[in-house]
Amino acid sequence: MSKILVIDDERAIRNSLKEILEYEKHEVELAEDGPTGIEMASKNSFDVVLCDIKMPRMDGLEVLENLQDKIPELPVIMISGHGNIDTAVEAIKKGAFDFIEKPLDLNRILITIRNATDKNTLIKETKILKKKVSKTYDIIGESQAIVKVKEMIDRVAPTDARVLVTGSNGTGKELVARWLHEKSSRAAMPFVEVNCAAIPSELIESELFGHEKGAFTSAIKQRKGKFEQAHEGTLFLDEIGDMSLSAQSKVLRALQENKISRVGSDKDINVNVRIVAATNKNLQKEIDAGNFREDLFHRLSVILIHVPSLSERVEDIPLLANHFIELICEEYGMPPKRITDKAINALMDFNWTGNIREFRNVIERLIILCDKEITEDDVKAFAQPIIK
Repeated sequence: MSKILVIDDERAIRNSLKEILEYEKHEVELAEDGPTGIEMASKNSFDVVLCDIKMPRMDGLEVLENLQDKIPELPVIMISGHGNIDTAVEAIKKGAFDFIEKPLDLNRILITIRNATDKNTLIKETKILKKKVSKTYDIIGESQAIVKVKEMIDRVAPTDARVLVTGSNGTGKELVARWLHEKSSRAAMPFVEVNCAAIPSELIESELFGHEKGAFTSAIKQRKGKFEQAHEGTLFLDEIGDMSLSAQSKVLRALQENKISRVGSDKDINVNVRIVAATNKNLQKEIDAGNFREDLFHRLSVILIHVPSLSERVEDIPLLANHFIELICEEYGMPPKRITDKAINALMDFNWTGNIREFRNVIERLIILCDKEITEDDVKAFAQPIIK
């Protein structure tokens, strides 16, 4: 059942639509002119609006523009007894979901309303999911070290500058990469991640640049690589320090020329990709050891962002603890558990060698094993169990 607003200056039309739609189990409210309809839509939550075009005081296209400004996600279906192609095109251009001519066809109206409500439901669900995702990827903390990282992200993200993110394992380098993407002009395009350490050296080139059918024994069909998948978006090269030298040379060419070629092909493919790379290694030492190309390092490190370890931002632990408690309890469908001040102090005394990743796992363990309140004794018992 949908809640529908009908805006039409003809009482007979309004009443007929109300009768038909209520028979189909919809909830219907009526407005006799544009200003009244806009006021009702602003004060109430409707799933769909049916709006006549030819009305006194304010015509339907003006109503549409007003609703688009105030409630852009609300589907508006325009109806008119004086319809022509130009009017229909103008209505759609201004954001109308659809245009229906009078005399109204019952089946057409019902199908259009169903399609409009389905779309509206998808939009709402997408917004909820985006909120959940952004909450998952929040960078939590108010310490000077993490504020400096956030400020750098805000300054660098709107540009297309390549960024090298450094820091120990588990510090949240991926979060920095994701926020560089989300706050950039490429946010609507793909964010593609490659863990260079997790892919065998003989497959990394195929993973990055794709391959043609028959390029090697297991290449049974053509495959796009990560560079092509990230076209006009962001490519995150995680653990770049573990990439083979042969793959490094191809990545360097791609950065220099904005072109790649698939394995088994001589054909160049143009790519427009922003590169964000990350490593837990000291790349200068890797260069000195002959494991990493110095020219690639300089290409990648236009901007350097260092993510501090948890031991460098201990003052953020209370915020992080409450954030993860809320997040994990929500994932498990349970009410948030309380953590005592003494428990927080105990957590602050630990040496978090695994950084944020280890800290999150510990909070999850405490949520599972503790009662409604997480105490200092719980932290001592469960936070860092001895492995026998």
